[in-house]
Amino acid sequence: MNTDRSKTFRMVMLAMMVAIGVVISPILRIEGMCPTAHLINIVCSVLLGPWYSLLCATLIGIIRMMFMGIPPLALTGAVFGAFLSGVFYRASHGKIICAVIGEIFGTGIIGSLVSYPVMAFFMGRSGLNAFFYTPMFLAATCMGGTIAYFFLKALSHTGMLAKFQQSLGAKVYDRKSNKSQTTDPSSTAADSLHH
Repeated sequence: MNTDRSKTFRMVMLAMMVAIGVVISPILRIEGMCPTAHLINIVCSVLLGPWYSLLCATLIGIIRMMFMGIPPLALTGAVFGAFLSGVFYRASHGKIICAVIGEIFGTGIIGSLVSYPVMAFFMGRSGLNAFFYTPMFLAATCMGGTIAYFFLKALSHTGMLAKFQQSLGAKVYDRKSNKSQTTDPSSTAADSLHH
């Protein structure tokens, strides 16, 4: 696929993921739990990679904070999992379950621990401890992760996942040889944001 067309498609897909993430974020949401955010993180990680997923989670968090009055949990509870989901997916050579595990570890553990000082010291919330948000974050990531897993597995079984990844210029994993292929062989670490 033409590289310029791939880049345009990536930008369109990123914009769509941000829009969908903002619109569906109120579903099942209580403070400290937003399962749909983790669904978006994992899908974006698998389709676009860790850097785009990080950017997507950051943009969704900022929009939610600005226009929906959501506390900084919108960022602390999303960005770590979004990035690690993509990293784990690539490190495992395309295992969807690893993308889910990356989200659970990044948000459920790292994100919840970072949320404590942000909410306690910067937002002035009292009665919190270091693990206050951990149970809620873990529950939310497991819910969103389960939905994302079955959704992506369904796409994989129909062959649509590989087609989407190829169209987006992302890495496509051949499950038989367990080797990754990319539509742009000249890519380097310097332009990893585009893969």
